[in-house]
Amino acid sequence: MSFVLGLTGSIGMGKSTTAAIFADAGVPVWDADAAVRQLYAAGGAATQAIARRYPQAIAADGSVLRPALRDLIRDDPAVMDWLNATVHPLTAQDRARFLAAHAGAEVVLLDIPLLFETGANAACDAVVVVTVPADVQRSRVLARGEMTEQDFQMILARQMPDAEKQKRADYVIETLTLDSARTAVRHVLDDIRRKRERNA
Repeated sequence: MSFVLGLTGSIGMGKSTTAAIFADAGVPVWDADAAVRQLYAAGGAATQAIARRYPQAIAADGSVLRPALRDLIRDDPAVMDWLNATVHPLTAQDRARFLAAHAGAEVVLLDIPLLFETGANAACDAVVVVTVPADVQRSRVLARGEMTEQDFQMILARQMPDAEKQKRADYVIETLTLDSARTAVRHVLDDIRRKRERNA
């Protein structure tokens, strides 16, 4: 049976980069954000429900306009609650298919931004939290040019504080440099393998 490792961290903390390092080490990775992108694409499983409730958030090609969703959420936070209730069961189904497909892998990684917030950590054998100082986090997010300071603060308000995530983590990886992140990933995998050997 695979060791299920959860990966999480607040926006701008380096989660995607760390997931890629695990993938480079041969670990199958399930990406919650990628799953949501598929659900929001034209013909995706979530688009019909969103179109019925929020038609203004649907593009001409039938895909979901994520900036329009952000505007809706900014005006009414209850929109996010409805979205979570609609989308999370669909992502859970996709995750279950991934785990079944990779049941023979030594370690699999679940890359989930809202791991603790959604309770998905209950399905993990251990959790990695990625982190950087708050000023680095803010600089990274705003440098992308994809959201405003207001958008950033709105997302932060809906995520568990970084300090709380670190308390709940089995492993914490600081992502200030690629080299340090790669070294930390190697140490995590080595530790998991040692523990599995002891328990074999």
